[in-house]
Amino acid sequence: MESLKDYLRVKDAAEMLGVSDNTIRNWSRAGKLPSYRHPINNYRLFKKDDLLALVRGIQPSREAPGGGDEDI
Repeated sequence: MESLKDYLRVKDAAEMLGVSDNTIRNWSRAGKLPSYRHPINNYRLFKKDDLLALVRGIQPSREAPGGGDEDI
């Protein structure tokens, strides 16, 4: 396992994504967000890189459909 500083607990992951703790748990159970377990206390952990990839994947495009060069 990588350094634990590269991981966030449920509460911290939820705060980072702006969703509830239960949403993070549900996404994990559904396989939408990979989770790992702390080797000592078995807490659910999430890689920061996985969370950032999720954020990048759901951010809306800033361009209007069709290139945005249309006259209004």
